[in-house]
Amino acid sequence: MSRISDKFIQLKAAGKKALIPYISAGDPNPEITYQLVLEMERRGADIIELGVPFSDPIADGPVIQKASMRALQGGINLPKILGLTGKIRLASQIPLIFMTYYNPILHYGEELFVQAAKKSGVDGLIVPDLPPEEAESLIKLCQKNQLDLIFLLAPTSTPERIAKVCQYSQGFIYYVSLTGITGTGLANTARIENKLNQIKQVTDKPIAVGFGVSTPEQATQIASWSNGVIVGSAIIRVMEQNLADEPKLIADVGNFVAQLKQAIR
Repeated sequence: MSRISDKFIQLKAAGKKALIPYISAGDPNPEITYQLVLEMERRGADIIELGVPFSDPIADGPVIQKASMRALQGGINLPKILGLTGKIRLASQIPLIFMTYYNPILHYGEELFVQAAKKSGVDGLIVPDLPPEEAESLIKLCQKNQLDLIFLLAPTSTPERIAKVCQYSQGFIYYVSLTGITGTGLANTARIENKLNQIKQVTDKPIAVGFGVSTPEQATQIASWSNGVIVGSAIIRVMEQNLADEPKLIADVGNFVAQLKQAIR
């Protein structure tokens, strides 16, 4: 069983929900990413999602796009990110997830990538542009290397799609709360609740909700319906306000994560 599954089991036993912050690896530099992961864990994060910067991030809104570009302009690449996760793993056992588009995996080589990710301490992968129908080889490699491959559902997902994703997704189900890009505000929350109830009829796997959660109040509402809350763009906005003051950047992100964690208790 993975660190991700273990974490959800522990939280469920304690009557708690998972807080899953997202940051772009290497934004604004690898050392800040390292410090942020440890600070977010200290302030209440349960699982960390590290975005692998990519030049054509089709699912990401402008906030995460800018974070990716800052990281790429700073010289980050996949080998450096793998080294960074290895360094994090020496200091922490918090579950780590890579969110990456398929192109970097293809370029690196599926088998080599999965093996390298596992060796560096990564626990799961989210590949938003790779549906289960096209992921057979990656699914098998992840299973072989005990790496959770997490698939996404959306408001437009059909019953057939829900059944397929619930079958193949490991660790948890990632529910995209809106039809759009990251960082867009939540709109029809009743629709989110209804869709989560529909998914729960198909699976008992944990469901975490992302895309659009930006305030503690929204986190409270989403956590009441799900097993976890994913927050990305709102955290990066806090970072953007302090790019010239790295100690304040880390402290302010830590404070915001603490507020989010308090909101979902």
